[in-house]
Amino acid sequence: MSSPDTELDRFKAARVTAIHRLDLIAQGAQIRYDDGTPVDMASEKTRLEEVVADMDRRIARLELAAATPTGPLN
Repeated sequence: MSSPDTELDRFKAARVTAIHRLDLIAQGAQIRYDDGTPVDMASEKTRLEEVVADMDRRIARLELAAATPTGPLN
């Protein structure tokens, strides 16, 4: 099992990548599948926005777990 810090770092890095892709879409980037068919950029934008929102929730949960002591109360 991965440590919470590693998982948190991984989610933060993936979030940065998704936000970068959203920025590229906002600038007019076009993506094509291997066969040359264009990707529906409106759908891709919506998908990435949902991914970022999900990652925000996961990151918040992981940060809360990291800040909450798990040992016995003294």
